[in-house]
Amino acid sequence: MIKRIYDLKQLIRPNKVLVIYGPRQVGKTTLLNSFLSMCSMKYRLDSGDNIRVQQILSSGDFNLILDYASGYELLAIDEAQQIPRVGTGLKIIVDHIPNIMVIATGSSSFDLSGAIGEPLTGRKKTITLYPVSQQELALMYNRYELKERLEDFLVFGSYPEVVTAESRKEKIDILEELVSSYLLKDVIALERVKGPKVLLDLLKLLAFQAGSQVSLHELASQVRLDVKTVGRYLDIFEKAFVIKRIGGFSRNLRKEVVTKAKYYFLDNGIRNAVISQFNPIESRNDTGILWENFIVIERIKKCAYQGIYGSFYYWRTYDGQEIDMVEERDGRLFGYELKWSERKKRKAPADWKGTYDNAEFTIINRDNYLDFIL
Repeated sequence: MIKRIYDLKQLIRPNKVLVIYGPRQVGKTTLLNSFLSMCSMKYRLDSGDNIRVQQILSSGDFNLILDYASGYELLAIDEAQQIPRVGTGLKIIVDHIPNIMVIATGSSSFDLSGAIGEPLTGRKKTITLYPVSQQELALMYNRYELKERLEDFLVFGSYPEVVTAESRKEKIDILEELVSSYLLKDVIALERVKGPKVLLDLLKLLAFQAGSQVSLHELASQVRLDVKTVGRYLDIFEKAFVIKRIGGFSRNLRKEVVTKAKYYFLDNGIRNAVISQFNPIESRNDTGILWENFIVIERIKKCAYQGIYGSFYYWRTYDGQEIDMVEERDGRLFGYELKWSERKKRKAPADWKGTYDNAEFTIINRDNYLDFIL
């Protein structure tokens, strides 16, 4: 069993709700059940898929809700996004049952955050569980072993079932099932989404452009939708933990590009499954895309898990100077160029150093990447 980064025992608090977000099939239920199996508190575990639980927690009936939760030290609700107005029901519980602790998991942040956010202001702590990080895998493998498996992570990603699968065929089967059955489940459930084909077409276009600047107008033209609809779908994909948007960085240098964003997939395996490309690295022409996607997402995981607070951007000028990834944290700028094959030293772009005197610049390659993401 893969040991995850979060220790729920250290995160739960009396009269607070611990909200665990994350993609479907990423291990939220396993994390919760693992914690409960060693929990000494008297707890109640329910699922948001249970119609009776939905009726109770969405009822707004104080007596019914308090009767449901009374007598327990811990209440755990898995798949809480299925419960209408779940935040209001949980607020009643944490406000009126002394010292009770509550955990709620959800795969769909646009749904769950909307239902939980405002009612539980000041009453919740939110964490995101990603596909298995290199930090978590470093608890199982040493650095040499992680590097030995690098190409596997670039092609198949790191969903828990994929990491533990024993054969290439099994990994591919799992990823194809994730894309066909789970990836778009939350998205398609929304009203005004036209259907899976147009969504997959849009995702395929993003997969080929991962790490590149994306024009919404070009996407709209290719999938025959209006620009507003494409923008709304991309926003939904991000809130459903399929992709991650990175905007352009600028402090008003006129030649800096900020109108377009880059999009990365939250998992390389999902990206490759969307375009049905599982060829080994040596026979691919998109290794640079896979490398950049992998490093950006692993860095985001590291910052989330280690409490490194900052903002992520890319940087590019109209005359072609660029930096793949920029972090702004603690009032400082850190530029990172992500290179799969380049090992020679490169200087920072002239306008980067000229405009931002104290900004740093580092090449991240196969020699030093583990220092960057562990």
